[in-house]
Amino acid sequence: QVQLVESGGGLVQAGGSLRLSCAASGSVFSIAMMGWYRRAPGQQRALVAAINYGGATEHADSVKGRFTISRDFTKNMVYLQMNNLKPEDTAVYYCIAGVSTELLRTPDYWGQGTQVTVSS
Repeated sequence: QVQLVESGGGLVQAGGSLRLSCAASGSVFSIAMMGWYRRAPGQQRALVAAINYGGATEHADSVKGRFTISRDFTKNMVYLQMNNLKPEDTAVYYCIAGVSTELLRTPDYWGQGTQVTVSS
């Protein structure tokens, strides 16, 4: 099993920035991909960004140019730098991990989530 713990969420004004971090522990040798999903109020969880061991990335269209995913797999960490935040970015952000390098594959592991609230 893999455990994922997020940090870095909070309240920020529109136009501001936040950086989310996620630490993986447990059977980390099985992880080939890490990333972030989010669930906005009244909506389903959706992919925000993902990155695999090869460095390939995927970002949702709604965050391209504003959010950047990065990783340090030697430390079993993944990060999400969020700039120019908008009220519609308000959501619970979940760290995810997968045993496949396919970025769009349903994740195998989920964190508990961290709240990001953007005020207008």
